[in-house]
Amino acid sequence: MAQGRYANIIIDISHEKVDRPFQYKIPDSLAGMLEIGMCVTVPFGMGSRLRQGYVVEITDQVQYPADKLKEVHAIEKNGPFAEQDAVRLAAWMKSTYGATMIAALKTVLPVKKAMKPRQKKKILCLAGREELLSLLGEAQRKKQHAKERVLSQLVKEPELPYELLTKKLNVSPAALRSLEEQGVIRIEAESYYRNPVKIVSEREVRNCLSPEQAFIRDEILSEYEQGVRRTYLIRGITGSGKTEVYLALIEGVLARGKQCIMLIPEIALTYQTLLRFYKRFGDRVSVINSSLSAGERFDQCERARKGEIDVIIGPRSALFVPFERLGLIVMDEEHEGSYKSETMPRYHARETAEFLAGMKGASLVLGSATPSLEAYHKAKSGRYRLFTLDRRLTGGSLPEVHVVDLRRELKEGNRSIFSRRLQDLMEERLHREEQIILFLNRRGYAGFVSCRSCGYVMKCPHCDVSLSQHMGGKMVCHYCGYETVQPKKCPACASPYILGFKAGTQQIEEQLGRRFPGARVLRMDADVTRKKDSYEKILSSFFDREADILVGTQMIVKGHDFPGVTLVGILAADLSLNDSDYRCAERTFQLLTQAAGRAGRGERPGEVVIQTYRPDHYSIVRARAQDYEAFYEEEMAYRELAGYPPAAHMLAILIMAAQEREGGVTAQEIATCLKEDKELAVIGPSKASIGKINDIYRFVIYCKQESYGALVEAKDRIERFLASNPGRETNVQFDFDPIDRY
Repeated sequence: MAQGRYANIIIDISHEKVDRPFQYKIPDSLAGMLEIGMCVTVPFGMGSRLRQGYVVEITDQVQYPADKLKEVHAIEKNGPFAEQDAVRLAAWMKSTYGATMIAALKTVLPVKKAMKPRQKKKILCLAGREELLSLLGEAQRKKQHAKERVLSQLVKEPELPYELLTKKLNVSPAALRSLEEQGVIRIEAESYYRNPVKIVSEREVRNCLSPEQAFIRDEILSEYEQGVRRTYLIRGITGSGKTEVYLALIEGVLARGKQCIMLIPEIALTYQTLLRFYKRFGDRVSVINSSLSAGERFDQCERARKGEIDVIIGPRSALFVPFERLGLIVMDEEHEGSYKSETMPRYHARETAEFLAGMKGASLVLGSATPSLEAYHKAKSGRYRLFTLDRRLTGGSLPEVHVVDLRRELKEGNRSIFSRRLQDLMEERLHREEQIILFLNRRGYAGFVSCRSCGYVMKCPHCDVSLSQHMGGKMVCHYCGYETVQPKKCPACASPYILGFKAGTQQIEEQLGRRFPGARVLRMDADVTRKKDSYEKILSSFFDREADILVGTQMIVKGHDFPGVTLVGILAADLSLNDSDYRCAERTFQLLTQAAGRAGRGERPGEVVIQTYRPDHYSIVRARAQDYEAFYEEEMAYRELAGYPPAAHMLAILIMAAQEREGGVTAQEIATCLKEDKELAVIGPSKASIGKINDIYRFVIYCKQESYGALVEAKDRIERFLASNPGRETNVQFDFDPIDRY
């Protein structure tokens, strides 16, 4: 326990005006009981309303006259506990990314409130056999049926599960308490952890590492043994055995008494990754992700805190699991956009993992077939140590890649979603009973709905975006959730020709049913994976060869290993090139390379069909050749020319307001404040690409500078300006090196 008479406390209110610690007196009743990170209730404001807060410091240094200070009211028993390292990490996130301290603190707290432990009860018989038979006879004479059922079971078995009696034999708790009061039985309860891992498997037979894999393992563990802690980047082509290297590294770090975090980009990857790790390390492995119940999440954090698990697997939030002895963080598919938070603070898991590893004295290993330009740039400049795996271990050579020009297909009369080359190869695979993956970067039944007569587009009344067409005649806004029924006639001109554009995964599924009626098809996209465990069910079903074709969006092409797949069809390769975003070529290259890597990972060779309207674009040409180095050099030339990350750094400032005029005025004032720094390139303000979401108007300003620190100073200057000009009904957010446009 920290000693001191005063506690500095961050109040649980996300507002700039209270974004600082407030000092409270520690009453005698709580003396010696408070710890840094504890959740407490304190009187706050004019009316001394009780509010929750977090203790960030305990001190004897009083900041105000002691008689003016209010007292801490109580320790919040069910409140989450923020350890000292979590408070330090939150302070770094607030400073680095721009957010209130309470928002940063809530981000690093893996659980929001303490949960009661699950209990398993059992009934122990205290009476001898003769006494039991006597009591049983008495119960039968008195027609005490519930008592009779209990005693007859105890004659057979002296120890019984509580639930067997209460649920199966319909015995009331009152009847059991009566027997306990008589001294016939004793009811015992033991707590147990909720375990989200539902895998029963034998330990795996270890694969022998290739010389290249063994070299990486030995180099990193050798440096670890020497006390060197740094960041490593493993660039390995798809199927080169990166996961086997991760397993070997984690095994080496665990042998040194440390704990490890294994980051994966999507929940969809959890099942296969967990299966491999569980086979290697048994029940010392657990998982944490958004599909867990509050109780399951709380229990995994408690197990981690108490040292009962050594490896945690999950997306970016797994970084905040409270490991006391953290020795290694592994970040697979480090290029993925899902590693960037979409809410304040907009932290990136890669940068946060670097800071956390430095704070805990751990090493960080990044891995990808197509590293982000940021990571590869740091590796090239020597900030990260680079390792390369260029040989495929899972199934011979890389797949043969065919690029189909959809413009030519259309000219030659093929209006199908599937090119003729793809249809021929699919028929061949289905005949040979091999599996197929079809990838489309779209979800839902179709894209926007518009009138063929006047061009009117059905839009969300609350957001500046078109509605998406779904099955059952529904139209849905994917930003605010607004739903409506698709009209039969155009609201603008009454034309009956109002239809949806662009193919979606459901439409592909329907066309497959017509073109290949005997094929077993599974669909996997955001619409069918909302239920808990739906990812695992779909993936394990396809892995077990219960389907011939898997149709889906991005989640099906990231990191999965399906030995039966020998054909991958990429149906709209250049959709991501149409985005007005400086990262669109990088995203397209990564997506195509990852998708192509799903084919031919077993014993049979694989083929890939890339369908595109832009076959000559450098991202598609380089993805076809799986030539990352050439793509990196070409893309970096564009980034350096335009001053985009990683050649320089960028700060996006998003201004949101319920009143359009007020948002525009604040945006203009912020831009004027920024332009005082002549070293800063300021673009804007302008309306965001989606100018309104949920009736909130959005404006954006972009700043570019070679120095990241200069952008942090610009953020600090804006925060000071806003603090000195209170009373605005606007919300200002910051995003450093944004991965999505605003």
